Amino acid sequence: MPELPEVETVKRTLNQLVQGKHIIDVTVRLPRIIQRPDDAEAFAFMLKGHTIQKVERRGKFLRIMLDGLVLVSHLRMEGRYGLYRKEEPIELHTHVIFHFDDGTELRYKDVRQFGTMHIFAAGEEFNHPPLLKLGYEPLDDTFTLGAFKDMLVTKKTKIKVVLLNQAYVVGLGNIYVDEALHRAGIHPERAANQLSDQETEALHRSIISTLSEAVEAGGSSIKSYVNGQGEAGRFQHSLRVYGRKNEPCDQCGQAIVKTVVGGRGTHFCPDCQSLKQRIDV
Repeated sequence: MPELPEVETVKRTLNQLVQGKHIIDVTVRLPRIIQRPDDAEAFAFMLKGHTIQKVERRGKFLRIMLDGLVLVSHLRMEGRYGLYRKEEPIELHTHVIFHFDDGTELRYKDVRQFGTMHIFAAGEEFNHPPLLKLGYEPLDDTFTLGAFKDMLVTKKTKIKVVLLNQAYVVGLGNIYVDEALHRAGIHPERAANQLSDQETEALHRSIISTLSEAVEAGGSSIKSYVNGQGEAGRFQHSLRVYGRKNEPCDQCGQAIVKTVVGGRGTHFCPDCQSLKQRIDV
């Protein structure tokens, strides 16, 4: 958390809040957030005088596009951005502040302190970590059924583990993998290369529909997530299995089960998501 829908929502709100703003200074209060360059003062110096052109997303990463530079920001578990007037009190756990010439500030707050920031020359960000080896964008035209099938056919691992791997499909985390697998009627422990063509098609369709609906709802506000304007998402009200242990499945009434798959807490319906291959997808 946050996953693709939440990061996409943050991207959209930041475009409304900071597009065109001119950076006059940067304050780094927690240097370890800054990964490239590996010096907080150099980071601040590189950004001074630049203007934010737009904000884009790659997987779970924000790409803050400046004139000639790109700031790649990963929110990790609890990172968030907010726009403030400079006279407003600075809240606890605020680690990076971008000062603009209009008297406003973009502040990055991160209670868990796991977030990261990297600066690259424009276009170079895809040639280096953390964006170097990312997989398909599930809401992009490149994520075709054929490409998805070709990717799964060589994977003997459990399907949930495959979908969580950002080298294969980006943006999916624990919440949306559980939700997509339930919609497709696929048990999270099924081997990826053992899915039938019908199941693969159903899963491909459910990944896209789940993420699309979540984006439209502004993401899921599990724990502390809010968008760049401090607003909570609404998709948590539509969750079918995630976080619903022992509650009845909306499709069949069977109690939702929670287990551990690939080291992650995993929710599924034992009736709708049998370990046996479905023949009626």
